[in-house]
Amino acid sequence: MKRRIAVISAAASGIGLAIAEALCADGWLVYAGDQDAAAVAALGPEHDGLAAMVCDVSDAASVERFYAWVEGDLLARGAAGIDLLVNNAGIAGPTARFEDQPVDAWNATIGVNLNGMFLMTRRAIPLLRQRAPGSAIITMSSTAGLFGCPLRGPYVASKWALIGLTKTLAMELGPEGIRVNAICPGSVEGPRIDRVIAADAAERGLTIAEVEHEYKRQTSLRAFATREDVTAMVQYLISPAGARISGQPIAIDGHTESLSLDMEA
Repeated sequence: MKRRIAVISAAASGIGLAIAEALCADGWLVYAGDQDAAAVAALGPEHDGLAAMVCDVSDAASVERFYAWVEGDLLARGAAGIDLLVNNAGIAGPTARFEDQPVDAWNATIGVNLNGMFLMTRRAIPLLRQRAPGSAIITMSSTAGLFGCPLRGPYVASKWALIGLTKTLAMELGPEGIRVNAICPGSVEGPRIDRVIAADAAERGLTIAEVEHEYKRQTSLRAFATREDVTAMVQYLISPAGARISGQPIAIDGHTESLSLDMEA
């Protein structure tokens, strides 16, 4: 059986790296793009099967250089095409009321979260076709793509858009045997949600502990998701069990009841 191949954005740390490591453990060859040069350089020989290059998904020229590198390496290995694209790159964006959102921060959030998905996906589609049927695209949206969320306008806008594009791509590529899904995590344990909670607390004059408690109260399970939860869903979607799942936003969130906040606090 030929080795399966994945491209993952923002895969030098965090959720992206967890997904990459799980795939490598299953025998995949993974090409990781990440804008953090230090994190890319820190990936050591223990990450067998993982090749990484600096890539800013919001910059078309950077994405082109990344894919040229991927194609060149595949050619050197006597391989062609990819089985999976994971659009994992995303930023939290600013925390502020809508009328106070800085224009540059809005543009940066849309640039990474939405334009980055567009740039990475349009370049991956010809490579996915080479291994279809059976190849797939998985994009990280969010429960914010299913709900409104105060103070997070740019982030919410980008995550709703990703679900719309997921459904559209599923329609366009489904006849070729390429499946397209979106994973919608809730708050995921780690440094990123810690930063979001800290910014929210500062904006609203609350303590970090108060905001963390409020976030956990938004879900029926009263707990944050983990990287392992997200990784397991990726593995499920690319397994034979996920062969008929396409065009779906799939929440991993402990059942979000609401993302509304007590704005009077």
